[in-house]
Amino acid sequence: MASPAARGQPTAALGDHALSGADSAETCKWGCRRVRRTDRMRPRGPRRFPRGDPSAVSRTSSGERTMTDKARLEPIRFRSPSRPGWCHRRRLTLVAGALCAVVLLAAACGDGDDEPAVTPAPAPAPAATETAPEPPPPPEPAEPAAAPEPAPAAPAAEPEPPPAPPAEPAGGEPIRVGSILDETGPLNIYGTPMVDATRLAIDHINAGGGVLGRTLELVEVDSKSDQNEYISGAERLASMDLAVVQGGITSASREAIRPVFDDAEMLYFYNVLYEGGVCDINTFVTGTVPTQQVEPLLRWAAENIGPRVYVVAADYNYGQISADWAEAYAPSVGAEILATDFFPLDVSEFGTTLSAIQEADPDVIFSFLVGGAHISFYSQFAASGLAEEMTIVSTTFGVGNEHIALEPAAQENLYVAYSYYQELDTPENTAFVAAWQDAYGSDYPYITDLAVDTWDGWHMWAEAVERAGSTDREAVIAELQKGTTYVSPRGLVVMDGAAHHVTVPIRIAVTDGANGFEVIRTYEAVGPEFEQQQCDLVANPDTNEQFTP
Repeated sequence: MASPAARGQPTAALGDHALSGADSAETCKWGCRRVRRTDRMRPRGPRRFPRGDPSAVSRTSSGERTMTDKARLEPIRFRSPSRPGWCHRRRLTLVAGALCAVVLLAAACGDGDDEPAVTPAPAPAPAATETAPEPPPPPEPAEPAAAPEPAPAAPAAEPEPPPAPPAEPAGGEPIRVGSILDETGPLNIYGTPMVDATRLAIDHINAGGGVLGRTLELVEVDSKSDQNEYISGAERLASMDLAVVQGGITSASREAIRPVFDDAEMLYFYNVLYEGGVCDINTFVTGTVPTQQVEPLLRWAAENIGPRVYVVAADYNYGQISADWAEAYAPSVGAEILATDFFPLDVSEFGTTLSAIQEADPDVIFSFLVGGAHISFYSQFAASGLAEEMTIVSTTFGVGNEHIALEPAAQENLYVAYSYYQELDTPENTAFVAAWQDAYGSDYPYITDLAVDTWDGWHMWAEAVERAGSTDREAVIAELQKGTTYVSPRGLVVMDGAAHHVTVPIRIAVTDGANGFEVIRTYEAVGPEFEQQQCDLVANPDTNEQFTP
């Protein structure tokens, strides 16, 4: 079993493929992999179990990007101008009048600070005061003249202030929100659809009137599949005035940036399937967890394919803890784990493991492999001829579009468990796919489960803000903890208020031979059972840890 010290630790830069201290080459027993063996790994005679029937930068509203340059390492700050009050003097000299006009243009009369006046002023400055600096003195007195007169004449006109606050949300400044994802680098096979889902979700929300009547302005950071970029990017986002940040892909990246947003008291959404167990008042998860993926898929495989299982997994906290979950569930579902092999993300040669698998002769290969290099496992497995004797099941195959990249022959008879597939035939998904293809083209490779998790995260946050009537972090958390529901392209999604994880449909599917999936079984409303048992952030809001099996 993976050592507890290896779990959940921040890793080195993913671009360098150094995942944790416990994963160095010195600790690998068979060259490039770490092996967890059991005495159940033994050759056996003819197959006794019949095979069953086969019944996851700042982009402004104008499209301008400002945060992709790696050279810009210092935090970027946006500041809104202070707005004291308008000038009320009636009789002013020409010099004073000109000064007042300039000050009015900066929307900060009496404030001598040039910084807020120069940068933000042009956007919010009233058009009327921008016409001419010289003429304003005569018209200007007329405006203040109208102001003082109603002021004394309307002591009972105190209802005047209340209309002002509603007017600001209805046409106020954009609400800035942040995203940090791997748009480039080896993990962009997961990140690209999530980036596209983020942009489409923001556009969709804005087209529907925005949030609280205000448009959303997206600030994007490309973490470049590099842990150091994640940390520096998260620190830059935390320095800004953002209502929420959504992103992170690998569990290692999540655990590197989650404390940054906790410290900044900035609401954070993690929209990826993962090993489960995170319990943090500031974090909400729309991805699935092992009780929703590993347990149903392992049970189905044991019942329909055979009980003997060989596990292959990525050598960082996702793969390690997921493998622990497979061990934990095996007895209750009638499965037997023969061995578990772990691989760093840069490993692309699996000959030694394939020989070990052939010797062990399992019924099922359970794959928790991750990343572009690991895709080659599937083609090498098919080329070895082992696909004729055993079957691969996986909770990661397909969320990186592996089924698009590989030839059908290299993925034949491969089973997965996700909440969403592009092929789903529901009104919500039909409309969603049409909008996606309208935005990105009908030749878009495939809309992944992770893309829809991301879409759901943005919409669930937006709906919670609307109900709260504010972007205030604590007010939005309180709304989400009431049990937010959202009708998603994958079906009904329900946020568990205490556990901060979602209940969703789970569907087992098989590759269809045409670079797609065919759903063969659906489990409705599968909850995050382990998280519900361990994590109650309503009763214990100060909890901040990751529970493991």
